[in-house]
Amino acid sequence: MHFEELIKIVEKLRGPEGCPWDKEQTRESLKPFLIEELYELLDALDENNSEGIKEELGDMLFQIVLHCQLFKEQGLFDINDVIENITRKMIRRHPHVFGSKNFKTPKEVMTWWEEHKKKEGKSKESVIEGIPKTLPALLKAQKIQHKASRVGFDWEKIEDIFKKLDEEINEFKCALDKKNQKEIEDELGDIFFVLVRISNFVGVNPEDALRKTTGKFIQRFRHIEMKASEQGKKLSDMTLEEMDALWEEAKKTVNSEP
Repeated sequence: MHFEELIKIVEKLRGPEGCPWDKEQTRESLKPFLIEELYELLDALDENNSEGIKEELGDMLFQIVLHCQLFKEQGLFDINDVIENITRKMIRRHPHVFGSKNFKTPKEVMTWWEEHKKKEGKSKESVIEGIPKTLPALLKAQKIQHKASRVGFDWEKIEDIFKKLDEEINEFKCALDKKNQKEIEDELGDIFFVLVRISNFVGVNPEDALRKTTGKFIQRFRHIEMKASEQGKKLSDMTLEEMDALWEEAKKTVNSEP
């Protein structure tokens, strides 16, 4: 099996004698499937499942080829144009590898790239432009903060961020006391934003951290459900103390990795 064969398969699926489902797809209808495949790939990566990663990468590749086929049918571009475009871009962005430039550090590379974009007329009015609007909120906050940090808009010590976090928590408590739902939402958002800043400061991806923690919760909660079933009980009939005891047991026995 080769890449060219996959392209022919997709062309046939979209052809006159192809699959009714594939033939009726549009770039709009495929968006949910593209997102779903991406998250399934992330799950496989988190689980360090090589067979799963191979399968999900294949599903992502199919989505890419299928999207390219749709645009080819419209006479706009095909998969070869996409490959040529990314090939030229990678060569252009790495003159220290494919040219005569001599960069030793990632910072030198980024400094050159910003200057290069200005010469190409691609320099943006704001340093925080260019971030996809549809990114998950935590990831979007992380990228915005990273861009702001690169121009010096950042705390120098993590202790200062902790002070800001305490300040935001106090403001959140005040909003709760006033029972003002809009203020509650605003202040809770501020807390999340500061937590993302802490994540950046210590070099942790907040999206990954929360996804893994959610995975741990799922495993441990399933442990509680299993133990309750073994005791002939329903969770709704158990006291919080009984469930807490099973939760502590789960923390000791269930694998901490999602």
